Amino acid sequence: MASIKIKLVKSVIGCPVDQRITVRTLGLKKLNHSVVREDTPQVRGMISKVKHLLKVEEV
Repeated sequence: MASIKIKLVKSVIGCPVDQRITVRTLGLKKLNHSVVREDTPQVRGMISKVKHLLKVEEV
C-alpha cells in the first residue's frame, strides 16, 4: 500500500477540541512535525477533517 507524509504547518491553538484530538491521533505533536502513515480510508478521513492545518505529500 502507498504511504503519505503528513506535516503540521499551522498551530492547533484556537481550534476545537475534536480537531486537536485528530491531530494528536495522526501522531503529530508540535508545529512542523511530520509523520509517514499508510494511505488508508481512516487516515484520509482524519486528514480531511483538519486539512487546513496540514500539508500532505505522497511518498
